[in-house]
Amino acid sequence: MRIAITGATGFVGRHLARSLVKNGHEVVLLARGVDERDPLARALPGARWIQASVTDREALLRAFAGCEAVAHCAGINREIGEQTYRAIHVEGTRNVVDAARQAGVSRIALMSFVRARPDCGIPYHESKWEAEEIVRGSGLTFTVLKAAMVYGRGDHMLDHLSHSLHTLPVFSPIGKDKPVRPVAVADAVRILEAALVEGRLDNRTVAVVGPEALPLSEVVRRVGAALGKRPLMLPMPVFFHKMLAVFFELTMLVPLVARSQVRMLAEGMEEALPFAEDLPADLAPRIRLDEASIRAGLPEPGRFGLRDLRCPCRRRHDVGATVAG
Repeated sequence: MRIAITGATGFVGRHLARSLVKNGHEVVLLARGVDERDPLARALPGARWIQASVTDREALLRAFAGCEAVAHCAGINREIGEQTYRAIHVEGTRNVVDAARQAGVSRIALMSFVRARPDCGIPYHESKWEAEEIVRGSGLTFTVLKAAMVYGRGDHMLDHLSHSLHTLPVFSPIGKDKPVRPVAVADAVRILEAALVEGRLDNRTVAVVGPEALPLSEVVRRVGAALGKRPLMLPMPVFFHKMLAVFFELTMLVPLVARSQVRMLAEGMEEALPFAEDLPADLAPRIRLDEASIRAGLPEPGRFGLRDLRCPCRRRHDVGATVAG
């Protein structure tokens, strides 16, 4: 089966690509090419790499030729220049759907966000909701996955928590420390494959949430324990974290936390809104956030340094890096 993946060098996209290739499928990888966390993702044996943005409808149409399904994993968690939520999540999804229809693709699976919903005052959530509605109204056989925090090797959560705790073992819970339900990337990939290959979730919007509801502070404690660290907890109000997020977005290539993520964490990631079906029991995420799953996803130990900064001195030390989308 030939399957195209948008956002293929991103976290979920590259894990999905490896699994599909391993299972004997032909894969077309599409991405802007600015995420350098896994340079080998472009050279995956059995896959064809195409550098293209979801804003380029003609490139999408060429890439989707001969594909039977599309996994739409492209997305951003902060806006930079022309890379806005509307351009990527809304217009980009419209381009993906239009190109898929023209290319004769029959099935599409969209990675969305568990709290994506309309009229909530949060641009990230609202743009993801619009993307869901475009996919649901596409006329294609669809699956919308409303996913909570996905973690694993090469993610932002474990990567940033690890480097943060190695740099300074202090963590500040956001506001009332609402619960999250972390999902292992292996579970997310298994569900995507069931939708794309097996047609198990045709024309359904499903909640993809982990088996445990945990305060974020408990997530940090578990990661700290796996690292041999005992982080000091210093709760701070939401507005403080918003100010920190602005600072991180201005100074870091991949921010420790972005403003959109502060909004997500402040309201929690436990329940899918405004609606979503439960997964069949055999597809429900089952990997717990325990020491084994954390250790499997941890990066090499290290602190934050010049390589992580968006500044001239950092570029002199690491000329080749680019901004991750």
